[in-house]
Formats: sequence, structure tokens, C-alpha cells
Amino acid sequence: MLKASTFAYLSLPKVTPFAKKWVLFLLLIACFLPTTSKAQNAKYLVLLKDKTGTPFTTDKPEAFLSKRSIERRSRQGIKVVSRDLPVNPTYVTQIRQTGVKVWYTSRWLNAVLVEGTAAQLTVIRNLSFVSGVEFNRALANARLSAENQSQVTNRKFGEETFSYGPSQNQIVMLGADKMHDQGYNGKGILIGIFDGGFAKSNVNPALKTIFAENRVVSTYDFVKKETSVYEDDSHGNNVFSIMASFQEGALIGPGYGASFTLLRTEDAATETRLEEANWLLAAEYADSLGVDVINTSLGYSEFDNPADSYTYADMNGKTTLITRAADWLAGVGVVVVVSAGNEGSSSWKYISAPADGDSVLAIAAVNSAKIATSFSSYGPSSDGRVKPDVAAQGQGTVYSDLNGTIRAGNGTSYSAPLIAGLVAAFWQSQPHLTAMQVIDCIRRAGDRFSAPTPQYGYGIPTFASATQVAKDRYPTLAVTDWTKLNEAFVYPNPLGVNSSLQIHWGGVFAGKNVTVTLIDATGKVLNQQSILATEPTGKVTLPQNMSNGSYFLKMNDSQHERVLKVIK
Repeated sequence: MLKASTFAYLSLPKVTPFAKKWVLFLLLIACFLPTTSKAQNAKYLVLLKDKTGTPFTTDKPEAFLSKRSIERRSRQGIKVVSRDLPVNPTYVTQIRQTGVKVWYTSRWLNAVLVEGTAAQLTVIRNLSFVSGVEFNRALANARLSAENQSQVTNRKFGEETFSYGPSQNQIVMLGADKMHDQGYNGKGILIGIFDGGFAKSNVNPALKTIFAENRVVSTYDFVKKETSVYEDDSHGNNVFSIMASFQEGALIGPGYGASFTLLRTEDAATETRLEEANWLLAAEYADSLGVDVINTSLGYSEFDNPADSYTYADMNGKTTLITRAADWLAGVGVVVVVSAGNEGSSSWKYISAPADGDSVLAIAAVNSAKIATSFSSYGPSSDGRVKPDVAAQGQGTVYSDLNGTIRAGNGTSYSAPLIAGLVAAFWQSQPHLTAMQVIDCIRRAGDRFSAPTPQYGYGIPTFASATQVAKDRYPTLAVTDWTKLNEAFVYPNPLGVNSSLQIHWGGVFAGKNVTVTLIDATGKVLNQQSILATEPTGKVTLPQNMSNGSYFLKMNDSQHERVLKVIK
């Protein structure tokens, strides 16, 4: 796993038919951003009170989302909501007039990333439409010295290299060989990879087919503010090759038929909370582009400034900015696949953000014999949910390095892309599923689903097992029957040690006031609450000390009623 780092403003990437509408949005935002700026002391995420006065509306999403992004939401019964609207450009103009440099705007956080002095920030705080500053402090100050940069880089990129080995074991472990035999390889799925750079990926022999077929549809370097990502760190190249290579006799990735957007969101030389903001804006970009699956090997727990570091208690699925961003991606129908972390042998031991997200797949690492590695980070999340979610081979994982040499290496950075490729091909085979249903199928396909552990999560999934889960729980319906197609479901189920239950509302309850009642096997009401289903998912807090057994969750909006069985 790669620990995370830095930031930048967006010059316009090369755009394919996937992203034509996105161009209009970027051009509009570019009008409000300066072309030059003297370096200032620190960067801050300025939070805005509202989006009043924005020229954008939810009934005309084509002004700020690509056609592909809108269609992804539509397939899953997800509405465009006010959180998706761009920030008010008038607010951006007024903030810029204080003299700060504006780097980015965030739709989902309703915020503006600025660079300036403490005095300028004081002026900004007094603007009537500003509500505060994320974390109530600067995200990052001056860069580390060259000496410290080298030390940090060594700490983050220390995967040990082994002798050459075939890629067969890591593929067979997930049943991806049989998946490929059936013609599923991720074709038609757009995958976004967030990493520290993709050095020489464009000339890597193992990835030659992808570039020959123009299936890298967009690239962007959020650190340097440029479109090229092929001259920076090689970690992303390794991840990309594990997922997507097609070099017969050497290396074949589970998702070799997919299309990709490659986004550099990590400055390997530093570790600051600025990186979390960087990840958020890359997530918004990927969403607008229409990405279906995200793979990220970035994780946050400790920072260069110890005062900024998180505690295990913060790994609760709702505290860190990057975890909130990952869950927002899930809320718009994207499957987010995250490395669990390489801290299993360290004093930290546990997963890092955003692996703690309740709507992401956090991936542990096992060796070729399916035994959990010592370095793979432990769960659960600090609020008791099963984490990691599933596992794949992360020790002795075969990849193609920046020189095209086939190698093997260690890390949850290398197990996550195997699952991301599996997810893409599985979703290709089950296009009627929503993102949350895909996640549910992958979790339930784990070989330890009935008895999850802090190291394996639900275990190692296979394509065949996930397909069987989809057949049993989400049978294919006529594609025109969107209401039934987006039926409500709950997760995790069984609950395990979780203290809360997530409800995916589906098409029936979306936007309505729903009464949710938890009932035990005797008919006794244990909990009842009213939830306004304006978001794709809702959370039900469970009573303490629930006994093991069967329960029923009843959902009623006065017109419809659904009763789902829940296992403790």
C-alpha cells in the first residue's frame, strides 16, 4: 500500500467521447482560476455556507456531468442532488479577490482550496458566505527538505522485490481464469486509478494492448497541474499492470479489457492532510467523467506533522475527509476498491483511511497459499464493522515494472488491483446490479463470509461465488423495470460485530420519508426510526447487546412496504 500526499489546479485533460460534457464544466471553472500565482505560506480548504446563486441546477446535470456519469446514476436509480452542484462561481471570484490563489473547487464538500497567508485567510473567514475551514487549520505548509523527502519516500515505497514468478496463482485464486474463459474481462467498464504516478506505463510491453486500443481515456497529474502522468513515480504503473496487463506467458490482469483514467493524486515526498483534499477533487473529477470503479492504494494515518496524525478512533467511517469522499463516490454509484494498509506488523496495526469507509471494499493481502500476510493491516473499524472486506494475493504478486521487467512484490497495494479488476469483469457480467449490490456480492463471495476475521475480513472471493450470490439475491429483471431492478437491500448481513446497518433504498423508497422498524423473531419491536431517503443509503443504529439470531427490518413509506431478513 502507498501512503498518500499533494495537490494542484486542473488544466484540461485530453477528452474522449466518455467526457465531452465534462469539458464544458472544466472550461467554466477555469474562468474563475488564476493562471499564475506567487507561492504563499499555506493551503486551506475554505468551507462555504451554501450554493445559493449557483447557475447550475439538478434538472440540467449535463452542464456539469458527462453523459456517462448521468447514465451511471440513472441505471442505479440515483438522483442528481444539490451536493452534486458546482460551487457558486461568484463566491469563488470574491475569494480570489482577497489575493489568495484558488487551486480547486469541491462540489461535494462545497469548498474552495486556496493558498495564501494567515492574514488573507482571516479576511476570507469574515466573508458572509464562508462557514469555516476544514480541520480548522492549514492542510500543508512548506515542502520538506530534499533530505527529508528521500527518507519519506523510502518509508512509503518499501515493497520488497522477489524473483520472477508467473501470474497464474493470483488469477486462479479469484477464479478469474474461468471468468476470462466466459468472455468477461472488464470490457465497457471505466476504471479510475488514483496513485503516485505511472512511470513509463505508456511504453510498458505488458500494457501495450490498452494503449494501442486507446483505452486510457483520460490522465491528469493533480500534483504538477498537467495532463502527463508517465514521468513520475512507478508505483501506479505496478498497480496498473497487475490489474490490466495482457502479455501472454508472463502477466495477464483480471480486468485487461477495461478502459482507464489514470490520476496522479500523490506526491511521494510529503504526507499532509492536503492529500486528502487532493483525493476528494480527483474523486469528483472521476465521478464527472463517468468512472464505474476506483482503485486506490493510498492510505492515511500518520502525517509529517504529528499533530495532524489520526488515531485508531478516527477510523470510524465518518471522520477523515478521504473516507467521506470515498463514501460520496459510492453514493453516486461508483465501486471504490481500497488497499487495507501495510501496518499489520507495526505499532499502528489497523486499517487506515479510506479503508474504514462503510461503502468501500477494503482489501487485505494473503500469500500464494491463501494465508494472511504479517504486514496486512487489521480490522475492524473503530466502530466495530468488519474490515478489511475481502482479500487477494498481496505477497509475491506478479507485476511489470517501469522497465517492462516481470517481477513479484508485496503489499496491499498489489492485492487491491486484483479485486478491482475482478469487480470490473464481474460487473460486466451482471450489468443490472447497482454499485452497492456489486459490493454486497463480492463480500458474500468471500470464503469466510459466515465467520469473518480481523485479518481476512470475509475472505477471498471468486468470480463463480460472486455470480452465484448475484443469481440468488439479485436475479436479472427486464432492464425496463427500474423500480424492481433497484430493490432495497441491507448490508452488512450478517451483521457480525457491526453496531449499525446500512440500507440501500433502491427505486421504491428514494426521496421518501421511510419508517424503519427492527423486529426480533418473536415480533417484538426493538427499534423504530423515521428516515428521509434523500441519499442513496441510510443508516440504522442497532440496539446494544443484540443476541445472535434472525431479525426483520420493515420499511414503510405509507405506499410501499418491504421486509428484509437480517442475521446477527
